[in-house]
Amino acid sequence: MKAIVYSHFEANYPSVLVDDELPKPEPVGYDLQIQVKAISVNPVDCKIHQNVNPEKGELKILGWDAAGIVSAVGEKVSTYKVGDKVYFAGDLTRPGCNAEYQCVDERIVGKMPESLSFSEAAALPLTAITAWELLFDRLELKGDADSSDHVIMVTGAAGGVGSILIQLAKCLTAAKVIGTASREESRTWVKGMGADYVVNHHQNLELQLKECGLESITHVASLTHTDQHYKSLVALMAPQSKFALIDDPVELDIKVFKRKSISIHWEFMYTRSMFQTEDMGAQQVILNEVSRLVDAGELKTTLTQHYGKINAENLSKAHQRIQKGNMVGKLVLEGF
Repeated sequence: MKAIVYSHFEANYPSVLVDDELPKPEPVGYDLQIQVKAISVNPVDCKIHQNVNPEKGELKILGWDAAGIVSAVGEKVSTYKVGDKVYFAGDLTRPGCNAEYQCVDERIVGKMPESLSFSEAAALPLTAITAWELLFDRLELKGDADSSDHVIMVTGAAGGVGSILIQLAKCLTAAKVIGTASREESRTWVKGMGADYVVNHHQNLELQLKECGLESITHVASLTHTDQHYKSLVALMAPQSKFALIDDPVELDIKVFKRKSISIHWEFMYTRSMFQTEDMGAQQVILNEVSRLVDAGELKTTLTQHYGKINAENLSKAHQRIQKGNMVGKLVLEGF
């Protein structure tokens, strides 16, 4: 099968991505062998490429966000069959989706939305699972009227996670949603995703919050640059509120959260698959519910950029774009 790989590197300088031919992986147990049709690229791909060094003689396949067709199943599979269209984020401990075929545990795979193309669907799994777990598992937002007094601020709201998180919050809760964005393009996008208010994280947040008619926020979804913004966010938060983050701040002084008894929650969507938790099947449930909401017209794809066919040249360009930051929505590639 065709695959995009990289090999062992020296002196912390990653080797380049290259096209290669590798044996097709065979499914065992709960595995689905999936013919990959489209992939999305995320910051995690770039981080692993830069920091994870394969053993000498080994090749690593990146990519954990895709849509495709089930081509074979393991002996324990009960949910899917050959020919089913699926979408998934996969498992960091296994080879990724930058290949024609990938084996993925059925418990973390969802039925692809019928109303979307492969590329539109591939833009959703990683960010949808992250956003869902952050909102409902970590921040413990409640549905509908139970959250009518909640105000959630989403920092870096124009990115992939923010784009779907805003939609989920507006679709499934009664919370007011504030998204942060600084550029006109990103502000327009965040508003289009459904945010009630859009504020500029480079300007005085307290003043902007008052201009929105709000006194404080009850929940924070900090999606990027947490180390730059968390102290000013804490100042806006109500006592006994909740703060969740997904990035890797260089510094985080948790003492500033103490006076208000603010709880801190870290969201990492690969925890369930990485540790084979008893509830890892929850991710299949999440993806299937997202699929239902998409087909019902309540959620929409966050795809904004298409980088062409899946090959080393295009994938390298996609990595370079991701590393620049300031992404609006999601970036995909399709077909080998």
